[in-house]
Amino acid sequence: MTIDDPFKHSSLGSGVFYRDPRAALTWLEAAFGFERSMVVSDADENLVHAEMRFGDCYIIVDSEWSDYVASPASVGGKNTQSVYVRLKGGLDVHCEQARAAGAHIIQEPTDQFYGERQYRARDPEGHVWTFTQPIRCVSREEAGRLSGLRIDGWHR
Repeated sequence: MTIDDPFKHSSLGSGVFYRDPRAALTWLEAAFGFERSMVVSDADENLVHAEMRFGDCYIIVDSEWSDYVASPASVGGKNTQSVYVRLKGGLDVHCEQARAAGAHIIQEPTDQFYGERQYRARDPEGHVWTFTQPIRCVSREEAGRLSGLRIDGWHR
């Protein structure tokens, strides 16, 4: 038996772990424009589970609840994944909003050979976030010529 997802999740989301997940919720709202969609707390007000939305996608914001999950702040700033978020427009304004909220911009907004503009930011606990927006359509052949790389497959 199958049912429709009552939470209306997209096909892919990401879990991001923090030492202080409540502070992360507030910061992700102010810096990147995520919106809280669910916050679950126990009787002592400890965060048990939280979800945030951005456009048609979602992330789970959680604590370091097990020995196999950690904030980059707990592992010397290392990241084993980076969350990519596609904006419809306003990338430069988004970057400035993130900077004003305290994000460390590790790559300034830059046009890419494949037709996107992107920037990268590190949040207060060290997660790297990549924000991108399409700026023009580029064929695989043009991307290969501009980059000097061999490209198998291409966006549909």
